Amino acid sequence: MEEPLATLSRELDALRAAWVEAAPALGSMPGDAQRELEQASDAGLVRVVDALGAVRRGVDALLARAAAEVARRSGPEFGELGLAKAQGHHNAGRLVAASTGGSRSDAARLIAVGSATATRESFVGERMPSRRPHVASALDRAAISVEAASTITTMLDRVAIRADADLLGVAEAALAELAERAPLELLVRGVREAEARLDADGVEPREEQLRDERSLTIREDRHGVVHLHARLDAESAAPVKAAVEALVGDALRRREPRPGDPRQVVDDRRSIPQLRADALAAIARHVLGCEQSVAPLAKTTVVVRVDLATLVAGLGDARIDGLDQPISAATARRLSADAELIPAVLGGPSLPLDLGRGARLFTRAQRLALGERDGGCASCGQNVGYVEAHHIRWWERDAGPTDLANGVLLCSFCHHLIHREGWEIRAESDAIWFIPPPHVDPERVPRLGGRARFEVQMADAAA
Repeated sequence: MEEPLATLSRELDALRAAWVEAAPALGSMPGDAQRELEQASDAGLVRVVDALGAVRRGVDALLARAAAEVARRSGPEFGELGLAKAQGHHNAGRLVAASTGGSRSDAARLIAVGSATATRESFVGERMPSRRPHVASALDRAAISVEAASTITTMLDRVAIRADADLLGVAEAALAELAERAPLELLVRGVREAEARLDADGVEPREEQLRDERSLTIREDRHGVVHLHARLDAESAAPVKAAVEALVGDALRRREPRPGDPRQVVDDRRSIPQLRADALAAIARHVLGCEQSVAPLAKTTVVVRVDLATLVAGLGDARIDGLDQPISAATARRLSADAELIPAVLGGPSLPLDLGRGARLFTRAQRLALGERDGGCASCGQNVGYVEAHHIRWWERDAGPTDLANGVLLCSFCHHLIHREGWEIRAESDAIWFIPPPHVDPERVPRLGGRARFEVQMADAAA
């Protein structure tokens, strides 16, 4: 392990180098950070942001260590002589919050991460590894953020009593590796998947707890604006989310240039939150008997994805398209019996999915299969409600067939970016790879996309 300040010193050196390289050739205004950044090249500015991020991770890692030590010296066994109380603070969290200028919840997270990743001392004075050595290693290298470390360690602590110890270590290693290469939003999805595997018996009790906590509050403020705040469990939220996103997706598609389409509304400048609000109002009017039909809802379905063995045995977990929280087998069996939902049973008989050149558009069955592999936008992870099935090899230009080996789910932004920048895509039965153009990566190292980013890694580690 490196000397405690060595990582931070190295990252500071990298920041200095990136800052100098980002400066324009004709020089800048020394001492004026804002002017220097304004004059930096695009590539240089990105390098500076990356370097600043690494420094921040290094500082936060050391801060977590220090916060944990403050908490240790402020334990109840020290009474009024504890460090925090001796410094005039009620507890360690308030001392750390006062020192950092952050909230008490941020301080509590620093203390929790620092405590979970700190080395320990045995009764005979020997140093022992931390409870979470893989997360600790990633923190020491400034490879992951404190937020990512907290997400992983909190889940592992929650299931530690019921999970197999060896599998717990495998999951920690896999999630720490995922945290190094994926954004926090994707890590959260991986953590939820891992928790369902580590504690299969705990999924259903958590569902009951979330269901008991469901609520919808409606209030009108003094300006006449009505505020709706909903807390819904996965089963209750699934049809609401699917219906709203069907209308939002339809509105977004109308913005794309489609010659001859009489529905096109070119000047629709509503934001996504505004589109969602209008969609909810439209659904309510429709339910109350409005004569104007809500067309996209006619083709809206909720897809429940479950292994055949799980569906038959009633043990394990499943997923609802568009929601990250896994559901229990019991909930999956109940939902798959609903005529208005589609159970995507994996491992059993399926519809023919490869249509070759016989059709221009991907069928619903193909979209379901692509959704299982890609889990939403295969590139950025955008929710499955905002993606479309696209041909990897274009149907017209490249005579690409309409089958799974030539299909990929992409959001509009990633679709245009990939075509504009010249990325290549390679699809496999259970994974999809994105090959960057030379100007992004001269080595053109393939990057794993789709659901496999947070599912395959844990399986590989277990093997």
